[in-house]
Amino acid sequence: MKKILFVASECVPFIKTGGLADVVGTLPKIFDKRYYDIRVVIPNYNCIPWEYREKMITTAYFYMDQHGQELYVGVKTLQIDGIYYYFIDNEQYFGGSVPYYDLFQDIERFAFFSKAALSILPVVDFKPDIIHCHDWQAALVPVYLNTIFQGNGFYWGIRTVMTIHNLQFKGEWNVPHIQGVSSLPDECFAPGRLVHPSQNMSVLKEHQNCSMLRGGLVYSDYITTVSNTYAAEIQTPYYGEGLDDLLSMRRERLWGIVNGIDYDIYNPATDTKIYQNYEVDNFRVLKKANKRKLQEELGLPVDDHHFMIGIISRLTDQKGLDLVDCVMNEICTPDTQFVVLGTGDSRYEDMFRYYQGIYGDRVSANIYYSDERSHMIYAACDAMLVPSRFEPCGLTQLMALRYGTVPIVRETGGLKDTVWPYNEYEQTGTGFTFKNYNAHELLGQINYAKHVYYDQRDNWDRMIERGMQVDWSWQNSANIYRDLYDRM
Repeated sequence: MKKILFVASECVPFIKTGGLADVVGTLPKIFDKRYYDIRVVIPNYNCIPWEYREKMITTAYFYMDQHGQELYVGVKTLQIDGIYYYFIDNEQYFGGSVPYYDLFQDIERFAFFSKAALSILPVVDFKPDIIHCHDWQAALVPVYLNTIFQGNGFYWGIRTVMTIHNLQFKGEWNVPHIQGVSSLPDECFAPGRLVHPSQNMSVLKEHQNCSMLRGGLVYSDYITTVSNTYAAEIQTPYYGEGLDDLLSMRRERLWGIVNGIDYDIYNPATDTKIYQNYEVDNFRVLKKANKRKLQEELGLPVDDHHFMIGIISRLTDQKGLDLVDCVMNEICTPDTQFVVLGTGDSRYEDMFRYYQGIYGDRVSANIYYSDERSHMIYAACDAMLVPSRFEPCGLTQLMALRYGTVPIVRETGGLKDTVWPYNEYEQTGTGFTFKNYNAHELLGQINYAKHVYYDQRDNWDRMIERGMQVDWSWQNSANIYRDLYDRM
């Protein structure tokens, strides 16, 4: 039996701020438990819901040397759906009301977490064949494993894989801070390891930046990221966030594996969060009931003939919302309704509130997040807009396809890999795409989508059918991860 340990900062159903939690919480359950023993370790945040915390069992505790102090490490365990979860307990680091603080503090917290995730293994009597680390918060695990832990025979032979969910977040600070809180040896801070190889080493250390994620990418055996296109993009300076040199050098060990979605949770045929269930055989008749209900709830005119566009997103620069701002007046024609759900930068929150103020019968700005409301929007809208500047994978477009809501996306990262552009001559494709980061290209695809919707409705419905029939479940992704684990 192959033993694998996932190390991450979040995991559904315990704690979630983004798609990372879905991957860590869903992927281990897909593997056949007769052949794979996959376990997960995350911090024991105080903000994990009590319904889970009260069921945790305290397995062990000990003290670990870190930056010259003996720090408490508690280990709590919980088994759900056949998966063992370990929770690293330390009130000082994880006792707050939110999972993340500011970056300066988080670097110390997750350096402790990475070392503790390795330190608990002999205590809980679990030696994994592979440790699968996720994002910068777990990136020091391969570094510790291949340096200070190599003196302990228990750890010999353990392989590591490092997954990049979003390269924009690198765990970056100056050398003295990261070296001080991690207690890693000097060799880790040589140029080309945690420090960029072009760094001028004559500069004082306090002015030299280093990256925890860079360390994980250097010391891990394999690297994965969440789509093939993103794997290629991050080897270029534009997308590489200062790590393109390393990723290009390690391209033979870099795999792009598209994320999936849980087809039990996101299933329009059984979803209890939507008003009217439907499936590929009857969406033409039944899907529109969800549109009417949402229009009614949001105070928009109840009319089947309006073209309803949705955005479900963090409201940040990454998501291409500056493009939307440029052409919002042209989008908001009398035959169009625009529904937004999400929170983020005040600039974009206020932007959508403004447009709701001037187009009250066309725009609904829902500046909050609600899982129930998101399901209803997926089921109700005709099109889902994802015009991202970059998008490692993206889940919104996968959920939209599942619910028969046609994606309009920019050709980047996972959006390019999962939405196939509509071709009216060959009658192929599952959505509308544009290549350049340009507001008028975006507007052109929205208007083209409206043309097909109003003037070629049979073609529109056949596109919905194709999208609903494509399998973007986790099973496909798990098969590729299985190949990787077997190779390792």
